[in-house]
Amino acid sequence: MEKKEVHKLVLKYVLALFVILLIMVTMGAVSRWGSSLEPAREITVSAQGKTTATPDLAEVSFSVVSQGKDPNTLNADNNKAMSAVIAFVKSLNIASSDIATVNYDLEPNYSARVVYPVNEPTIPTPTTFNPNTIVGYTLTQTVEVKIRDFTNIAKLLSGLPSLGVNQVSGVMFTFDNPEKFLAIARADAITKAKAKAGEMAGEAGVSLGEVVNVQEYGNVPVYPMNYAAPAAMGISSAKITPTIEPGTQDITDQVTIIYELK
Repeated sequence: MEKKEVHKLVLKYVLALFVILLIMVTMGAVSRWGSSLEPAREITVSAQGKTTATPDLAEVSFSVVSQGKDPNTLNADNNKAMSAVIAFVKSLNIASSDIATVNYDLEPNYSARVVYPVNEPTIPTPTTFNPNTIVGYTLTQTVEVKIRDFTNIAKLLSGLPSLGVNQVSGVMFTFDNPEKFLAIARADAITKAKAKAGEMAGEAGVSLGEVVNVQEYGNVPVYPMNYAAPAAMGISSAKITPTIEPGTQDITDQVTIIYELK
């Protein structure tokens, strides 16, 4: 081996040894520094804020469910009925942006046959289905409407059955801008949390320092109201105008705040 190569090899070993020694010294210094620190002194408090408001937005979901043997004819008839429904909704001065098709589902219907046991020919077993024989189709088209003028809720619900709507999921009351009410509840929660932290610190004989961390858990409830379309009960020609009241809702926000202690 040449002298040059020997020198290079020795240099590599020296550098490696230096790096190892540097790591050991650094780790020892960090450990001693960490041991010299005082343990963190903190206090954690939680509080819930609340505000009560009347919902300003209603959401109604309804469907036209049709059955037939020819999917093309079924599609045309269902679309015709739904077009009339949407025209009626728009006649209530409900904006197009508040009307949305949320489901369009075409499913096959299969033939069914009853199987009789050999020993008990008069007692049929549960109906079994033959997945290879399609006897028709069911088409479900669902629309969701946002209603801002609550006087339109009863008008809408009473007018839908005569237009072929045979399934209404219900009315849900909520808020167009829930963040506005969450901000009020959040401010209430923070005020309560600060007061609580101050009381606890005073009782413990310490004073509050800086805020270390803040977490929140907001809740804006959505209350559904069940409503069955008259058509589903065999009275599609009847004019039924329900009375709908939104009531009030509690919007809550919970915060957890961690303070340093002096």
